[in-house]
Amino acid sequence: MKRILALLLAMVMIFGLAACSSSSDSSDAADDSDSETVETEAEVETEDEVEAEADSGEVADSITLWTYPIGNWGVEATVNELVAAFTEATGISVTVEYLDYTNGDEKVNTALAAGEAPDLIMEGPERLVADWGASGYMVDISDLLDDTDIEEINAAALDACYSSDGALYEYPLVMTAHCMAINKTVFEAAGAMQYLDEESHTWNSTEDFLAAVQAVYEYTGTAVGAVYCGGQGGDQGTRALINNMYGGTFANEDHTAYTWDSEENAAALEALVAADGIEFDASIVGGDEIAEFYQGTLNMAFCWNIAQQLDPNSAGTGSGLTLSGDEILFMAFPTEDGSDPALCGGIWGFGIFDNGDDAKIAAAKLFIQYMCDSEATVDAVTAANYFAVRETVGDGVDISDIWDGNEIMSEYNKLMVYLGDYYQVTTNWTAARYQWWNMLQEVGTGADISEALATRAANANSGIAES
Repeated sequence: MKRILALLLAMVMIFGLAACSSSSDSSDAADDSDSETVETEAEVETEDEVEAEADSGEVADSITLWTYPIGNWGVEATVNELVAAFTEATGISVTVEYLDYTNGDEKVNTALAAGEAPDLIMEGPERLVADWGASGYMVDISDLLDDTDIEEINAAALDACYSSDGALYEYPLVMTAHCMAINKTVFEAAGAMQYLDEESHTWNSTEDFLAAVQAVYEYTGTAVGAVYCGGQGGDQGTRALINNMYGGTFANEDHTAYTWDSEENAAALEALVAADGIEFDASIVGGDEIAEFYQGTLNMAFCWNIAQQLDPNSAGTGSGLTLSGDEILFMAFPTEDGSDPALCGGIWGFGIFDNGDDAKIAAAKLFIQYMCDSEATVDAVTAANYFAVRETVGDGVDISDIWDGNEIMSEYNKLMVYLGDYYQVTTNWTAARYQWWNMLQEVGTGADISEALATRAANANSGIAES
C-alpha cells in the first residue's frame, strides 16, 4: 500500500506542478519538503506508465479539510504551514475550515444532510467512528495500513479507530491522557499539598482529595473547583472525576451499554455536592472552566491535558502558569485508595467522508499518508501538542524523540500509563453525552442523585436499543 501511495504521490507531482505554482491556499509560507523517497519508490514504474495514470485524472488536485481545535491544528497560521508543505510536495491544494466544540458537530451534520461534507476531517473516534462512521458517511481506509503500520501504531489507539464490523474510519495521529490540574501556589499556601504525591501526580485517596478541597476553600473563602455542565464541551473531565472517586464506570467493557447509574458514581456525586469548595455550574463548559482556572477564579480544573499545560488557556503567556504567574500542577483524578486511576484518553486523527468522488478520496488518502506516515509527521504531531501514536513512520524514520528536551512533555508521560478504556466509541455516544450533562444539571439543582443517574442512563441505553 505504501508503494501505491508513493506512486500516487509521484503522479500528482507530475501533473500538479503548474497547479502548485498558481493555486491559492491562503498559506503565508511553505516548508521545504523532501521528495527523494517518493521519487525513488516511484522508479518501480516507467515514466510513461506514471504519466498515463496521471492523465486518467484519478487524483483530484484540490480537497477540503475541516478540523476541530486539536492543539494548534485549530490555529490558522500553523495549519497554513502544514498544508502549504503538502501542496508543495503534491500539487494538491487544501481548503481548510476550522470547527469548534460549540457548534462544530452541528456544522458537520448540516453539511452531511445537504450533501456538502468536506473531503477530510480531523477529530476523534467518538465522532468519526461511533457517530458518522456508524451512520455510513465515512470511507473505510483500512487499505492505508500495512502490517508494519498495524504493528507500529499504539494498539489501543488503533483499535478505537475501527468500527464493530472491521472498517477503519480514522487514521490516528496523536493521543494523550486527559487529567485535572491544581494551582500549586495556592495549594501550598493553604497547606493542601500534604494530600497528594507531587512526584507521581496522584492523590493519596479520594478522602484526601476532598480534604484538600476543604483546605483551599477555607484559605480562599471561594469555590475551589466547578462541576461544569452547561453542555458537552470538555465533559471527559467530569466523567473521569466521578468515575474514579469510588471506582465507578461510564460504559461496560464491550461498549454495548452505559453503566454510570451505579452506587459508586452516586457516592461520588453525593461527596461533590456536599463539598463546600465544589460548585455545580450550568452556565459553563470545559473551556470556560479552564479560563476561570487560568484567571484565578478557580484553583482546580477538571478539564486539563498536556496542550493546556504547555499553553494554559491558549494565552501564550508561559507554560504551566496562571495569568498571575501561579504554578500549575497537572494531576491524575483521585481514587478511593490512591491506586492507579483510569484516565480518559484522547485520540485524534483523520477520516474521509464518502462524497462519491474517487479522485477526492484518493487525494485525501495522500494527505493522510503525508501527515501520519512520512517525515512530515513530526510537524503534524508537534502542531497538535500531543504524543505520537507511533515511534516510526515511512521507511523506518524514528520519530520517538519528538519531545526530547521538553521537560513538561517528559514529565506528563507519567500519566500516559494510566490511560483507561476508550469507551467513547460506545453506540449512541452523542446522545449519551447529552444525558450526562443534563444529569449533572439536575443533581446540581437538588434532584435525587440515584434517580437522576438511573433515568439518564436508561435514556442513553434506550437510544442504543433503538439504533
